[in-house]
This record gives sequence, structure tokens and C-alpha cells, in this order.
Amino acid sequence: PADAALSPTAWQASTFPDAVRPMIEVIHDGVDTAVMAPDPEARVTLPSGRVLRAGDEVLTFINRNMEPYRGYHIFMRALPAVMAARPEAQVVLVGGDDVSYGARPPQGQSWKQIFLDEVSARIDPARLHFTGTVPYGTFKGLMQVSRVHAYLTYPFVLSWSLLEAMSAGAHVVGSRTAPVEELISDGVNGRLIDFFDVSGWSAALIEGLAEPERFAGLRRAARETIVAGYDMRSRCLPRAVDFVERAGAA
Repeated sequence: PADAALSPTAWQASTFPDAVRPMIEVIHDGVDTAVMAPDPEARVTLPSGRVLRAGDEVLTFINRNMEPYRGYHIFMRALPAVMAARPEAQVVLVGGDDVSYGARPPQGQSWKQIFLDEVSARIDPARLHFTGTVPYGTFKGLMQVSRVHAYLTYPFVLSWSLLEAMSAGAHVVGSRTAPVEELISDGVNGRLIDFFDVSGWSAALIEGLAEPERFAGLRRAARETIVAGYDMRSRCLPRAVDFVERAGAA
């Protein structure tokens, strides 16, 4: 039996049975906001050799693996309209070809290829960059050069990458699902779109790419959200230490 437990988010804590919930304290691992911070001089070199800089028209999508649980299929279905409307946009997808969560694809296939094949005739492959997994420094740089960052998830564990993107001052367009709504308020520190609304995703991504200055306030508010509530050193770590000391003394 347990006497105390931790959950990184309130939504995850809410999924436990009523009998267990009172012992769960919500303390996130936190983000090093000094490291993951906006950088107007940021630049990233892609595997193709293309260099992306802060201010460029860059759309990012990042997850451990390309799979439906994290909305990869919705993002890919939104891309044809986005790439047609924004002919200079570079689209960067970071993550592997395996499955972290949910069902596996039919044998011999990958979710990445299935949904890429679905839209391949309607997108510009020269502007679509699959990087695979990348070192943390590259991930950091991508969040700093990103003009719009798309993040989708089923009601499940919230990705640390979302908090880090917000800490870097990215303009995040997220899915209107409970884990994301815990961090993002639509029109305040990001945008929220219904998970399955493909045309809504296309419109929001096009808007963010076309009018970056319009969303500068949301970018600042996104970072402020993380600095105020999820900074590792000033907030999360002290709370975690206090939790351990209290639990040990009980």
C-alpha cells in the first residue's frame, strides 16, 4: 500500500480511482526555463543541409514516434492545405517510426508511411523534413526557430515537449483535449483546435504562419505560463523535495 503519490499533471491525477486520488500530489518534473528560452539568433541545420533560422517560416511537429495517439494522422491530413497556402513554409517533423502508445499498424507498415502515402500527391516533399530522433540541442533549436508548433494528443500523458516549446516562446496550436487544456487557454497563451477538425487545423496553422506578429502576445504568455508554474529550479524541484521530506516524516 502507498501513503503518498505524485502526478505530473492534474489531468493524470484525475484518472485514478476516488479512493487513491486524495493521496496524489500534483508536481510536474519541470522545465529548465533558462536553457529552453527564446533566442532570436537561433539556427538549426537539418539532415538535408538546409539551415533554418529564427524568423523563418517554420512549422514543427514533434513526438517520440509518428502515431495516431499523438495526432500524426490529423497533422498530415492538414498539411496539403497548409503547404498550398504557404509556399515558403518548411515543415519539420521530429520523431521515430515505431509505436510508443496505442495500437500497432498492420504488419510490415508504419503509421508514418501510411499517413504520408495518404497525402503524398498533395504536398511538396522538398519542404517536408522528417529528421527522425534528434539530440536535445537540435530539439531546442527547432523550438526556438519554430514559427508555429503543432501539438496533438488523445487524452493521455502530456508530452514534456509541449512545455518546452512554450518555454522557448513557440506559438503552439494544440488539440482541445483535457491534458492540453490544462496548460493552454485558447487565445491567451496558444490556440486550441478540436482534435479531429482537419480543416480547422489547416486554417489555424496557415494563420499562424502568415501572421507571426499577430501572435507575439501568445508567445510571451506561453513562456510566462511555464516560468510561473513549471520552472524546474524555482518551483518544481523545491516542491518535490518538500513532498519527499513530508512523506518520509509521516
